[in-house]
Amino acid sequence: MAQLNFGGVMENVVTREEFSLEKAREILKNETVAVIGYGVQGPGQALNLKDNGVKVIVGQRKGTKSWDKALADGWVENETLFEVETACEKGTLLMNLLSDAGQIQAWETMKKHLTTGKSLYFSHGFGVTFHEKTGIVPPKDVDVFLVAPKGSGTSLRTLFLKGQGLNSSYAVFQNATGKAEEKALALGIAIGSGYLFETTFQKEVYSDLTGERGVLMGAIAGIFEAQYNVLRQRGHSPSEAFNETVEELTQSLMPLVAENGMDWMFANCSTTAQRGALDWKGKFREATTPVFNELYDDVLSGKEAAIVIEANSKPDYREKLNAELKEIQQSELWQTGMQVRKLRPQTK
Repeated sequence: MAQLNFGGVMENVVTREEFSLEKAREILKNETVAVIGYGVQGPGQALNLKDNGVKVIVGQRKGTKSWDKALADGWVENETLFEVETACEKGTLLMNLLSDAGQIQAWETMKKHLTTGKSLYFSHGFGVTFHEKTGIVPPKDVDVFLVAPKGSGTSLRTLFLKGQGLNSSYAVFQNATGKAEEKALALGIAIGSGYLFETTFQKEVYSDLTGERGVLMGAIAGIFEAQYNVLRQRGHSPSEAFNETVEELTQSLMPLVAENGMDWMFANCSTTAQRGALDWKGKFREATTPVFNELYDDVLSGKEAAIVIEANSKPDYREKLNAELKEIQQSELWQTGMQVRKLRPQTK
């Protein structure tokens, strides 16, 4: 492992330079990797593994949109694409990439095919960490580990095709064969990770649930709505409110942050913007810290997991979810965004 300085804290990480793709292929050469679930993470991880020379099959329920997507992506029925139980039987290394709710429903089917010496892989620590609620308790004689890309499966695939990658965390929960860590790292490299940093199943799920509800999705969506609404209430047009709230952030400022950091983004803005941002960032930090602590406590206690499991288990969950998403999509804020995106200059 490489030891690198992260803001004054030394961490052990695994890079592509020290853990090559050739090494990953050698470790996985005798494995049949069964990617179970072809929804959010499945396509990106499965296709990247296949393109990197790993033997891969896909398990997905037939007659679903995900099954049709797998066929469209080139997986062949009864050759590389199977029903879930068949794939679990054929695979030596089962990558459980079903949704959290799907993992609960499919667990008994998967569990009976987790025979001695097989491996069980996750990209999220939810099922195992909250096992009292999910019932997911792996057999003692199989390796159990995770690799969690820090982004969507779509981004993982897109960056892979560009020769780039997403950073990923990895963790070993159970090391039955003594080779769990090397298999985790091999898969992490083979799915296209930029670098890998070590965590635990618990820390992965705690940080992930906090991040999704916080900065990554929930907080940013709420802040967008708050600022947009204030500007509209104070007499600004939808176009002006959207551009000052969303468009400038996503199209101009966040790419600067991604390139060289927040300080560099500040340095490339006007002195008026710099002064205001520096003066107000502390107020927003202090205002939101109690909310983030409340959020983390709810994650830690299992309250958030219970809410997810209960909601996802209801027969009308998908209909209610789509109604909530439709409400966002049809709001003035995001209808304005749809129009603004159409007006972006296109390179021809």
